[in-house]
Amino acid sequence: MPQSNVVVATVDDDRRVRESVQSVLESAGYEAVTFESAETFLFSGALSRVSCVIADVRLPGMDGTELQRRIRRERRQLPVILITAHDDDGVRQQALRDGAVAFLVKPFDGGDLLEHVARATIA
Repeated sequence: MPQSNVVVATVDDDRRVRESVQSVLESAGYEAVTFESAETFLFSGALSRVSCVIADVRLPGMDGTELQRRIRRERRQLPVILITAHDDDGVRQQALRDGAVAFLVKPFDGGDLLEHVARATIA
């Protein structure tokens, strides 16, 4: 069971995805916070307190890959997991080269997501 002080942020414009991921994370003992856009996440102040970020690749405004680059500039070691409904091998390869710890295609298995989050947040 993860420590209760492990905060995982989910950034996705689809409310159902945010709620689903939040439910999976909370059922495993994580504190989960959700945001509908990259900008909302960045302006919230949560970047300084989260242990992992799960972000959709396709977001209105700043997309998930740009969010990943911003995170890398501000908190280089913060793990980012990218999720997408549109599997694109080029985007996947670039995201992994840019430091994403995982690239999951929707719909993904909650257990798989939890495995990636657990590995990413081990202190």
